[in-house]
Amino acid sequence: MSKAAGPAAGAGLLVVGDVVTDVVARHRGPLASGTDTAAVIRTLPGGAGANVACWAARWGCADVRLLGRVGADSVAWHERELVGCGVRPRLVVDPEVSTGTVICLVDGGAAAERTFLTDSGASLRLTSDDWSDALLDGVGRLHLSGYLLFSASGRALVRTALAAARARGVPVSLDPASAGFLAELGVDRFLGLVRGVEVLLPSRDEACLLTGSRDAAEAAVELSRHVPLVVAKEGADGALVAREGAVLARVPAVPATPRDTTGAGDAFTGAFLAALLAGHGPKDAAAERCAAGARAVERVGARPPADDANSAVEPVNGRPPAHDANSTVEPVNGRPPAHDENSAGTVLPG
Repeated sequence: MSKAAGPAAGAGLLVVGDVVTDVVARHRGPLASGTDTAAVIRTLPGGAGANVACWAARWGCADVRLLGRVGADSVAWHERELVGCGVRPRLVVDPEVSTGTVICLVDGGAAAERTFLTDSGASLRLTSDDWSDALLDGVGRLHLSGYLLFSASGRALVRTALAAARARGVPVSLDPASAGFLAELGVDRFLGLVRGVEVLLPSRDEACLLTGSRDAAEAAVELSRHVPLVVAKEGADGALVAREGAVLARVPAVPATPRDTTGAGDAFTGAFLAALLAGHGPKDAAAERCAAGARAVERVGARPPADDANSAVEPVNGRPPAHDANSTVEPVNGRPPAHDENSAGTVLPG
């Protein structure tokens, strides 16, 4: 990505959100109820917040940080995968609950559409007690995963983080995350919770749900009356940029042959934020976002390829691999010790 000079160039990105383990099952044809359906199954690192952070790093942001909460069962694996993607993780270890798990059922047809079965686990137990205003030191943008809004502790954390960012003049973005969970949360409640957010990054379905409109452009325009800048993801139709009640730009999609659409929206978001931090305007940033989404759907899994060969370890028997000597955290009695000063990330006891 070519970078433009700008006031935010070189600033850090802090992502607050979910870190989960994805079990991706790619099958062809309809699921056979009550019997077997052949599939190719892989266990991979995921989570909307973690995916956004990894794609932002991949798209040129040199300082990407992630605050998330995981179980002791897989903290070392997740930390290693994040560091391998160029992210500085600050992982809080939950002493009671395992890392969240998402089963991704991916149709092996041309659209590669996916259906999620979600056990949020430790990720929805991230709280305002896990927050420190010092996390914003050197940060040019704060991004919040919408999954935080689907638990009481997460909503409290969003309020705390928004207030801290506002006090420092740090712009905040948010991805609504899930049309299904949004419907349960309620539109009015969601719009109240995102007051103070400068950039909203919904999918077409999420934008339409939040406004009651069937037209993505109308939905984006309406949402931009609540949040100053809205970038609506339209999949194969590209992206729509709306600002303060008007369509600013329509950005075409980059052609791609989908294998797995899991994490495509997260790739869009990570690349968009990296481009904004590099000094690009919203239209150019949205074009970068579409390029990242095209790259994402051509891969299996929600993350870009890790740069560190040590992080690309295949899970064994459907579980993350055992901790190895190259990792920075070693569990002791089921819980990891305080993080070593030589590590690239930080792991905290819950």
